[in-house]
Amino acid sequence: MTCSASTPARHAATSATSHFVAGALLAGTLALFAAPALAQTAESGKMSPQTAAGGSAAPAQAATPPDPSILRICASEVEAPFSQKDGKGFENRIAGVLAQAMGRKAVFVWTSKPAIYQVRDQLDAKLCDVVMGVDTGDARVLSSKPYYRTSYVLVTKADRNITAADWNDPQVKALNRFVVRFYSPGETVLKRLGKYEDNAAYLYSLVNFRSPRNQYVQVPGERVISEVANGEADIAFAFAPEVARYVKSSQVPLRMSLAGNSVTKFDGTEMPLHYDQSVAVRLGDTALLAEIDAALVKARPQIDEILADEGIPLLKPNS
Repeated sequence: MTCSASTPARHAATSATSHFVAGALLAGTLALFAAPALAQTAESGKMSPQTAAGGSAAPAQAATPPDPSILRICASEVEAPFSQKDGKGFENRIAGVLAQAMGRKAVFVWTSKPAIYQVRDQLDAKLCDVVMGVDTGDARVLSSKPYYRTSYVLVTKADRNITAADWNDPQVKALNRFVVRFYSPGETVLKRLGKYEDNAAYLYSLVNFRSPRNQYVQVPGERVISEVANGEADIAFAFAPEVARYVKSSQVPLRMSLAGNSVTKFDGTEMPLHYDQSVAVRLGDTALLAEIDAALVKARPQIDEILADEGIPLLKPNS
């Protein structure tokens, strides 16, 4: 997500997810325009239901000294498929097995805001202690060893036989209607292909023509995939964790291919398309980070099972 945070962002920016990194860069930009606010639940302080990840949920509240028997997890109610209010987001599930491996109880501290605000409004405010799915090396936090690495992907209808494994492939260049998420490398790809202006009105129609200027407006991952499945878009370009669940569950057979290593921006710099994903803790919280790194090793089989169930294509971590 979370383009998280992260990704939580996420790669919508993020993190993920990006990187994106979109989540991190966008969060910093929006912070200039958004009044600081502590995270709140959508239920005005009421306890949220028990989550599917096996942990309990707690509303955001004033910071209190951490309880070593629990793991307070920053969580967004509106960041599917990473994090969901019912706890069925795959990052919620991973957080649950991480807490179990640490011998702690998972407590989710929910916010109704997108995940890009989690570091500023939740983690730094000490309302919670970890953010799932940040880009490894995010300068705002201490990040764990990566627990998975994945890529941006190209998604098309299987019956079109588009076998391109890179955004710059002639098969991709020949297409006309592209669906991407705002603030992401997808926008850069469209510009590099010379197709951004042709697709701008279509993309804005997916968010009811709300302007993303100075606010976080996003095309949901589920909508990205439905546009391809129903034939409205020729191809989707998205961060794999944002859309893998919907590709897997689509009634229309779809093809999902890794999109290459990077895209060169107009200034000549490279924007990566493959990302390591980590757990984030506050700067200076080295003891908790060490505990998380050890628990990630212990929880590896369960984490891999969750990622496989989600349908996320995995690469070997670089970090």
